[in-house]
Amino acid sequence: MKKIFKALCTTGIAIAALSGGPVFAQSYPSKPITVVVAYPPGGDTDAIARLFADKLSQRLKQTVVIENKPGAGGTLGNSYVGRALPDGYTLLFTPNPFTTAPMVLKLAPSSSYDVLNGFEPIIKTAVQPLVLVANPNAGFKNIPEMISVAKSGKPLSYATPGAGSPMHVAAEWLNRSANVKITHIPYRGVGPSVTDVVAGHVPTAWVTLGAVSQYTSTGRLIPLAIGDAKRSPLAPGIPTLVELGYKDVIVGAWNGFFAPKGTPADVVRLLNSNLNEIVKMPEVVEKLAVFGALPVGGAPDVLGKTNASDFEVMGKVIRELGITAE
Repeated sequence: MKKIFKALCTTGIAIAALSGGPVFAQSYPSKPITVVVAYPPGGDTDAIARLFADKLSQRLKQTVVIENKPGAGGTLGNSYVGRALPDGYTLLFTPNPFTTAPMVLKLAPSSSYDVLNGFEPIIKTAVQPLVLVANPNAGFKNIPEMISVAKSGKPLSYATPGAGSPMHVAAEWLNRSANVKITHIPYRGVGPSVTDVVAGHVPTAWVTLGAVSQYTSTGRLIPLAIGDAKRSPLAPGIPTLVELGYKDVIVGAWNGFFAPKGTPADVVRLLNSNLNEIVKMPEVVEKLAVFGALPVGGAPDVLGKTNASDFEVMGKVIRELGITAE
């Protein structure tokens, strides 16, 4: 009997090892999951995170709570998750400044995080086109006219949600490609920048598509171009910078879930599987469209490759243009 028992135990251990720890997978989640958002409540990132958290909670039959940890351009919350216990109970929902923030903030390693190797990618949830909009009184209605005004010597400026943001990178990249100098006016978030371009306090702004759709649809703002390589199905009438001749200027926005490095692979697979089902739900797709976002999904590596590509491509542009958040 002892020999039989020992053999069964040995077999059980072998099966567990081969299957990646099913005992852990079967018990997860046994307590509430915290999803950290490194930005204040009320913005697009926070709202989308809460949408996914609610659906994930229903599927896992476990509480999924959002914890906002804003500060230092998102690096405060990102660093917190990077140092968290890798047990699947602390996750990060983040937009793409996750990749570039440490570069533009010039953080010391002790107060930063390892962008490429410090996290486990779970899923790339959605993409959001960046759009350049103009106030109708700006004096131009398209990119060629804007560039012409800029080259005439007339002072021209653009608003962004903040220094070092993807919008800032897109604008400065366009400045270089068009050989113009349109002045950056950084704001503290998308909302204030949109408010001021609608009011005419600043002639143009780089923002996310959803933040201005109500104004572009009513003529209160003119959409000039989007930063994606291809036109967005959410706004097919807006041309890309690529098709306008600026073939190297491609900057978009994305968001996704990460876990601390070392989180068990079976937990990552479980979360990825459930979130892939969530991004396909009609009500989720419809809600994402309100924010100007399109669902993505796929394997964890989709997010991993996007993060790595942005680190290389955007990092090169940031260094060449000397973009900082200071």
